[in-house]
Amino acid sequence: MNFTGVSGQLQFDLEKNLIQPAYDVLNIGGTGFRKIGYWSNSSGLSTTEPETLYGKSFNTSTRTPHLYSVIWPGETIATPRGWVFPNNGRPLRIAVPERVSYKDFVSKDKSPPGVRGYCIDIFEAAINLLPYPVPRTYMLYGDGKRNPQYTDLVGQVALNNFDAAVGDVTITTNRTRMVDFTQPYMESGLVVVVPVKQVKSNPWAFLKPFTIEMWLVTGAFFLLVGVVVWILEHRINHEFRGPPREQLMTIFWFSFSTMFFSHRENTVSTLGRLVLIIWLFVVLIINSSYTASLTSILTVQQLTSRIEGIDSLISSNDPIGVQDGSFSWKYLVNELNIAESRLVTLKTMEDYIKALQDGPKRGGVAAIVDELPYIELFMSATKCAFRTVGQEFTKSGWGFAFQRDSPLAVDLSTAILQLSENGDLQKIHNKWLRSSECSMQLNEMDADRLSLTSFWGLFLICGIACFIALAVFFCRILLQYRRFSPETVEGDVEEIELPPRSGRRSLRTASFKNLMDFVDKKEIEIKHMLKRKSSDNKQEASPSSDGKSHSPS
Repeated sequence: MNFTGVSGQLQFDLEKNLIQPAYDVLNIGGTGFRKIGYWSNSSGLSTTEPETLYGKSFNTSTRTPHLYSVIWPGETIATPRGWVFPNNGRPLRIAVPERVSYKDFVSKDKSPPGVRGYCIDIFEAAINLLPYPVPRTYMLYGDGKRNPQYTDLVGQVALNNFDAAVGDVTITTNRTRMVDFTQPYMESGLVVVVPVKQVKSNPWAFLKPFTIEMWLVTGAFFLLVGVVVWILEHRINHEFRGPPREQLMTIFWFSFSTMFFSHRENTVSTLGRLVLIIWLFVVLIINSSYTASLTSILTVQQLTSRIEGIDSLISSNDPIGVQDGSFSWKYLVNELNIAESRLVTLKTMEDYIKALQDGPKRGGVAAIVDELPYIELFMSATKCAFRTVGQEFTKSGWGFAFQRDSPLAVDLSTAILQLSENGDLQKIHNKWLRSSECSMQLNEMDADRLSLTSFWGLFLICGIACFIALAVFFCRILLQYRRFSPETVEGDVEEIELPPRSGRRSLRTASFKNLMDFVDKKEIEIKHMLKRKSSDNKQEASPSSDGKSHSPS
């Protein structure tokens, strides 16, 4: 077929393909259009008329397509990424929850665009990073008397009543089945908050760092070490000698003065120094632990309830406060199997404060379960009168909800990541939300007290050192004592006629008394006596040997 038509020469090949086809490329904008180039088999996309290119050979695989600039919707020459909103189209309908509490996150505003808050600023900053304009209209959702149900809000987006939901919307499993969420712009999770109080001053507060068992064992070891050192030093150190009453006072003074490292008595013996060094190390550890524990007890705030986390809260029967409209109600009931009769709905921050201060006995609650961003703002506003206990028992985040398969969800996720990387996300956070300074750790009173369990190893080492030192000391004493006959310790013992039954017992008593007298003697006297006895033995042995050599045969 070959003929001339309205558009020019028309000719088809045997396979019914148009020979040398040519088309105009038009740029349509609104109700008008403009020609930006041509297309043909030989030239591809080009700004040159195809008729002038017929007969010329072109390699279309290497030729770069070229057209006049395209004006895209929004009066921009930047190429969009696939989804645009023409100026004459319907703007995006964005639902915003009308909150009655925690309005720093999102709230109604008289000036355009009609809403304000932390979540709105993040959404606007992310929209401005998109390479195409997004006309939008914010529409409040709720009656303004109580916080709306966020699951119902997400459901309205899924039903096409809204195009998106912007606000403090938590990303949950059930909600992701209805809509598409963006990348989380704030981390969140459920926490338990309880009231705290400052411990009142107590005249006996200095006794609280240690348990009763710890005090008793510590006092016993002070006396034990004092006695051991006195025994080891008594024979060679004149500072540990004297009348019995004076020696007893020395033991007590030396024992308890080591607590402050202010003992005046010097240790002379090697064994005494060994015991004292180990004991001073034990005292150093005990003093440091006592000081740290006492400081913690006097400065750290204490809990007014016995709730230590979600586990103890579940096991108790106390009422629990939850925020109106939050997903925490269904989570506590469906996931943690908490009875609905225990849950109390709280609408405002004032309700939080009153419920926690009243407590279960006066119609309040024992604890409140809510998301971490709300609780941080709540604790900052109440000047740390309340604290969280335990760890976050859910991990989630806040995101913007869009209808299924909406390209905006993906593009805004990329924009949120860009905000996080360049620091704008943190700047918006600092603008709207006060950082919580309630970082002081909470402890139970009993948890602050140090028990014997923490120090039994130190006491065991000290006890072993004392036992070894005493064993070595008495072994030396017994070896010295065996070198003497009982008569040489205090002179000859008078022979006394005793009844047969009491004779052996009296002899044992005399021997023990001799041993104690020997132990009580000074070391220098013992050495002098050993030396004298040794010389006497030599003198006795010398005449006997001489007499044997000169005896008649």
